[in-house]
Amino acid sequence: MQLFSATLSQMAFLFTFIIIGYILSKLKVVQENSEAVLSRLENYVFIPALVLGTFINNFTAEKLSTSWKLILGCFVLEAIVIGVSIAAVKLISKDKYIQNIYLYGLCFSNFSFMGNAVVSTLFPNVFLEYIVFTLVLWTLIYIWGAPSLLIGGSETKGIKDRLKSFLNPMFVCMVIGMLIGIFKIPMPDFVDTAISATSGCMSPVAMLLTGMTIAKIDIKKVLKVKSIYVVSFLRLIVYPLLFIGFLMLVPMNKTFAICAVASLAMPLGLNTIVIPAAYGKDTTTASGMALISHILAIITIPVIFLIFDKII
Repeated sequence: MQLFSATLSQMAFLFTFIIIGYILSKLKVVQENSEAVLSRLENYVFIPALVLGTFINNFTAEKLSTSWKLILGCFVLEAIVIGVSIAAVKLISKDKYIQNIYLYGLCFSNFSFMGNAVVSTLFPNVFLEYIVFTLVLWTLIYIWGAPSLLIGGSETKGIKDRLKSFLNPMFVCMVIGMLIGIFKIPMPDFVDTAISATSGCMSPVAMLLTGMTIAKIDIKKVLKVKSIYVVSFLRLIVYPLLFIGFLMLVPMNKTFAICAVASLAMPLGLNTIVIPAAYGKDTTTASGMALISHILAIITIPVIFLIFDKII
């Protein structure tokens, strides 16, 4: 019950910033391109700083020797999720573009912005492992998810361009953090302070960004799309509960279990809005998924972790 209360409190904290971002956007206190600015800050500064600090302070040779288990486990789990999701979207919609949006949402939750915020607060001792675990998800997004499902058509990137995507700030900071952590390279106090302060901005800014993105949605229109509720139900409840049920039959490493449940229980990601919008594609369905799943997640995430706490 303590984990439930802590999770509910964290979700309330995060949702407060979502509301603030929503209000700021609706009142036009922020400029039209503010979401793009915050997104760049998140991806180029705040998340890389969080990753860098986590690996500097926690990564060791022992961690390196066990990382392959997390990566392999995530790969197997995601392969199952993708297979189930491909079958599910064919039953939910006949429109190919909508199928792709739903498929991306079911395969890749908001494991980064929301997942990082939840895990780093509730399970700080497991956050490094969570970052390693989600490397598989990022890899699949770069190679398949974003270029094939969200972009598609003639704009699809080639193999070289997809591989170049790995040279991003988060990945670079992870490698640097690994080297500093393994070799125990001393860091000046002001550097540690700067990294810590910058890392602290990740969660609030991510939620402000979420609120601003949701503020652009035509709420009356998206609430009428029934299939959005089905996809949200699968993402927020069915997938994590199926995994927890599997845990009851096949006990496994607690660290891996936490990482898996955290990634499965998060709401539908924002990439389904941001990336298609950049290519002039319709984002009505994606916006509805983001809105509905993030609202429902306030309750579903604490409940999922409550059940998980009773089982593990």
